[in-house]
Amino acid sequence: MTSSPTANMAATNKQVLQRFMDIPQPDDKIQVMYIWIDGSGENLRCKTRTADVEPKKPEDLPWWNFDGSSTNQAEGGNSDVYLKPAALFNDPFRLGKNKLLLCETYTFDKKPHKTNKRHSCDAVMSDAKVKSVHPWFGIEQEYTLLDRDGHPFGWPKNGYPGPQGPYYCGVGADKVYGRDVKEAHYRACLYAGVKIAGTNGEVMASQWEFQVGPSEGIDGGDHLWVARYLLHRVAEEFGALVTFDPKPITGNWNGAGAHTNYSTKEMREEGGLKHIEEAIAKLSKRHDAHIRMYDPRGGEDNKRRLTGRHETSSINDFSSGVASRAASIRIPRQVSEDGNGYLEDRRPASNCDPYAVTEMIVRTTVLNEQ
Repeated sequence: MTSSPTANMAATNKQVLQRFMDIPQPDDKIQVMYIWIDGSGENLRCKTRTADVEPKKPEDLPWWNFDGSSTNQAEGGNSDVYLKPAALFNDPFRLGKNKLLLCETYTFDKKPHKTNKRHSCDAVMSDAKVKSVHPWFGIEQEYTLLDRDGHPFGWPKNGYPGPQGPYYCGVGADKVYGRDVKEAHYRACLYAGVKIAGTNGEVMASQWEFQVGPSEGIDGGDHLWVARYLLHRVAEEFGALVTFDPKPITGNWNGAGAHTNYSTKEMREEGGLKHIEEAIAKLSKRHDAHIRMYDPRGGEDNKRRLTGRHETSSINDFSSGVASRAASIRIPRQVSEDGNGYLEDRRPASNCDPYAVTEMIVRTTVLNEQ
């Protein structure tokens, strides 16, 4: 991947860094990167702690804390926010026994922070009725690569690339911008243990997608958040930025979503199409409530994306259909033919919190909340 035309004055020499990364690491000293979601509900923060023994599960590691006044999660006079270990992954940057640790945030009195969407999602996914139906999620995460000046990566600085059409799953230097980032991210996810299912170039130039899943219950959110962290970190190495904005470029360009594929055990079995249709009927009755949970700003971000154009439905109306990318809920053609499988909720924005999305879907379709 060629260097950006925008000079990166903060860039460092990776060859010099590698000299230090090659220094043997003591066997009883493990670097653990604690990762959490900040007060924005969409950005990630991280910091490292040394462990004396290689952790095998999150519970092997201690709670920690951070300055919440610097992440919009606390006031300066009472700034400590706790980090509770939640999900453990391998570290593809430091390698060896080093780990990535996704955490939940808790207030000074050890109560779930208001920005901690994982806590309530985990409670729902742990419900006996929910566990009995084995909810699976496959999330299609779209994103856009930017140069350091905020301009789409590889786009002409004083104009636009050619119209949409050739970029989707494209091949060739005139159709593909930033494949190196996508490939590096894919391999990093595989090493980390993230359940990445695939990748592809998207409709807008410099826009990409990766898929995570199928994952059951809380794993859907855990794996997507860690995949997002890895993407940001990989992009750092290339001097590129990642945006999950659902409509990063105005005009005749596709936005970005986090289409959520969902099924229960009944949907996946013979005759499951009936249960898929029943779930869609339930979803149709809570459209507005779902929209409020499908981006960090209560639906305001999705207003720019769900316009009824560019392969989206209208934010104001619920719709469903077989193989329709202009519907709120799509039943894939193969699912319709097989008579079982899954549904695709195309409404979640690319910057959604997957904990909020998956929890809402289960509350509506399994717990029958009105």
